[in-house]
Amino acid sequence: MSEPPLSPRFFDAPPSPREVPSRLPSPFAPGPPGALARRAAGLLRQRLEAEAPRWESLWRPGGGKMFGVLVVSTGDGPLGFLSAFSGMLGGSWEVEGFAPPLFDPRARETFLPEGEAELAELGHRLRELSLDHERAVMASGASGAEARALDERRDALAHARAERSRALWHRLTWDYDIPNARGNRVPLASLFDPRPVPGGAGECAAPKLLAQAYRQGLKPLALAEFWWGAEPEGGGRVSGAYYPACDSKCRAVLGYMLEGLDVDPAPPPASVGEVRVVYEDAELLVVDKDAGLLSVPGRHAPSRDSVLVRLQSRFPELTSAHFIHALDAEVSGLQLMARDTGTRAALQRQLARGEAEHRHVAWVEGRLPGPEGRIDLPLRGTTSGALESLASRAHGKHAVTDWRVVEAQEGRTRVWLWPRTRHAWQLRIHTAHPEGLGAPILGDTRFGSEAGPWRLHAEGLVFTHPHTGARHDLRVPAPF
Repeated sequence: MSEPPLSPRFFDAPPSPREVPSRLPSPFAPGPPGALARRAAGLLRQRLEAEAPRWESLWRPGGGKMFGVLVVSTGDGPLGFLSAFSGMLGGSWEVEGFAPPLFDPRARETFLPEGEAELAELGHRLRELSLDHERAVMASGASGAEARALDERRDALAHARAERSRALWHRLTWDYDIPNARGNRVPLASLFDPRPVPGGAGECAAPKLLAQAYRQGLKPLALAEFWWGAEPEGGGRVSGAYYPACDSKCRAVLGYMLEGLDVDPAPPPASVGEVRVVYEDAELLVVDKDAGLLSVPGRHAPSRDSVLVRLQSRFPELTSAHFIHALDAEVSGLQLMARDTGTRAALQRQLARGEAEHRHVAWVEGRLPGPEGRIDLPLRGTTSGALESLASRAHGKHAVTDWRVVEAQEGRTRVWLWPRTRHAWQLRIHTAHPEGLGAPILGDTRFGSEAGPWRLHAEGLVFTHPHTGARHDLRVPAPF
């Protein structure tokens, strides 16, 4: 792999002995890094600020990213530090003054474009089939032969695209060269085998920094990673704030790379919530999930901890396609799954026609103008951009949410929310948007101001069983 020249940057004033840790702090330790790592991070931030026009894209909606510094000993010389960024910066894997990736970008270009073009074509065909299916369901209902046939074709195509995407990512992961302090090296895929490699593993700042230090025979002393730029689309990151390495992508990678170093013990992986089966029969399934747990895993890591993966141990036939609706990881509450295509189409039709409902409860910021109402605000179908740009009466898709005040307190209001349509982030946008409630959900720092756990819970689910005709009214009280 060819690499751009990279030398450690030295501190303007030599660090005092008390600033140098006796051993490398764990990258997974919570809280801010030590003084020496923070000092190096401050110098990198100064560089990013000085080059702000060059990296303007970092401040576009959702454009920020993680950066990292690694303080190193050069032997008899002064202490210095290396810099790195996660993923790509400015559309490039290699940027002067930053550690390079753990693969050869030029070798990747010999096969990646063909695979990406195939995925794009499959995605286009899938969108067309989904639109055809939606029209057929509304025209003929769930029992229509055309709707059932389109449903089966859509499922098959979605499965084919997911499998092709996973195969391409699997091919890529064998090109990542992961070294450790003992002088050993392994491909990225072997660190997760037999499990799939999570998307983005090996591309964070910390692995790049350690690999570069090993290449140059430098001793790692202190590490810090911080977010720089606009918040990610889902929120949860603040520019300039420090964050520990993540468990899902980095624990296996860094665990191997740190072998041979004197490192503080890593804290145990964080645990997430539970999934409880509320109702089940041969045709459908209703579960109640805690906040913090994904509904379905990403396409590159189908075995990642999630509602789906936990249920598959008991219901092995389940796939992401069986979910009538998927809740964001930060949202708790009831989820409905159909165990066959006919049941799914019937339930989707009930929701589309208002014959079934999924009631949420939330605390929102501020007071509302009345006791109840309807938000009829078309959404553009994207989650990227400023809040006002996510809705458009001229170019958006039909989106409706009904609401009712349950309780009002100083500075916040508890509301019931009924999404009458299904769009990504519908409740988040409808509550926060000035043409909606103008009152963001508590905890949603992407659109609001109050940090902390999200105060959004799917507490009620009402539907008619497509096979028995029984009316089901299921409720799980909110934990807040």
